Amino acid sequence: MAKGYWVSVYPTITAPEALEVYNELAGLAVKAAGGRVLASVGSRVVAHEAGIAERVVLIEFDSFEQAVAAYESAAYQKALAELPDGFQRDFRITEGLV
Repeated sequence: MAKGYWVSVYPTITAPEALEVYNELAGLAVKAAGGRVLASVGSRVVAHEAGIAERVVLIEFDSFEQAVAAYESAAYQKALAELPDGFQRDFRITEGLV
């Protein structure tokens, strides 16, 4: 079964402290859903073309369905409610090839 991935890119983070509650709740939700953080804050990024060399988060799940269910879970929805107003990110759920 192919794995599932959450891929998030944050174009700009002007107030990282505003993400503290979201980060805590999201971390708990991801862990409870069986997700594994592969890249996050502090990971090195080299951006090309229209890429953005800001925070990139990569989380792996055992399946695409598990990744979708984790996003839709009550725990993660609670975390999403804590994102600050006007906050932007590019978030995708994608299926791995294997």
